[in-house]
Amino acid sequence: MKPTLATANFNVDDIQTLSMMEITDAEFNRIREVIYSSFGIRLTDEKRSLVVGRLQKYIKSKGFQSFSEYLHFLDINPSPANLSELVNRISTNHTFFFREKEHFEFFTETALPEVTDRLRKTNSRDLRVWCAGCSTGEEAYGLHLLMMEYFGREYGLWDAGLLATDISEKVLAVAREGVYGEDRMEQMPGAYKTKYFERRPDGQWVANERLKKELTFRRFNLMNEQFPFKKPFHVIFCRNVMIYFDVPTRDALAKRFYDCTAPGGYLFIGHSESLGRDRTPFQYVRPAVYRRLP
Repeated sequence: MKPTLATANFNVDDIQTLSMMEITDAEFNRIREVIYSSFGIRLTDEKRSLVVGRLQKYIKSKGFQSFSEYLHFLDINPSPANLSELVNRISTNHTFFFREKEHFEFFTETALPEVTDRLRKTNSRDLRVWCAGCSTGEEAYGLHLLMMEYFGREYGLWDAGLLATDISEKVLAVAREGVYGEDRMEQMPGAYKTKYFERRPDGQWVANERLKKELTFRRFNLMNEQFPFKKPFHVIFCRNVMIYFDVPTRDALAKRFYDCTAPGGYLFIGHSESLGRDRTPFQYVRPAVYRRLP
């Protein structure tokens, strides 16, 4: 999710333009440095053709005649907008509702009951959930409708909004619209689909206002050395993001997550990811689920 780098399947434009612009070893290495230092994503040598295919048409459309010219532009104009455009161009965001459904089951059957019981004992109803690397929003909407289902009529008594962040403004724009094709909704239970979404004449589904208003979508770079949150989160989902990070970057991010997780709170990562148990302060719970001790 998020940004994820495609391993195959260029689009037609990628294939048609592959031979139009050359990239030198130095230029490719410089792009790798920029992507790594700005977003923590490590591009392997195997991604070289993908980088050329994804970037060259954009570079030419901006009037640059070479990768070198484009890189010089980035050196003197390293704004968040320009860097975000770069990562948008070389990343692919593909997800769907309730992907890795075991996480959502654990969220509703274990994490939410534990966290809310602890909050009730302190006379608090401030439940904080963060979907970090939310991509096009399926995970965030899915989590929050499960929260609304869990609380039922008591939902209004809780301050239970959800923060969803991503580095890409492109995917955040899709998330804010909340419009999804039938293929993205296949694992959505029918009762949830009709309760929280409306079917449009074109066959797509759009999140209803009742659901939309409870989510806050923001651009956020997980490589920020310090997170600005004033209060800790009780649940953090950051799935299929760290798979593209090297070990030091992953460990540093996990430590930042730990620092902004409430005691007894949970961190969910992707099933293809793991945190070294001897390197993380989180307690291992089950595959891809970690907990900060109370």
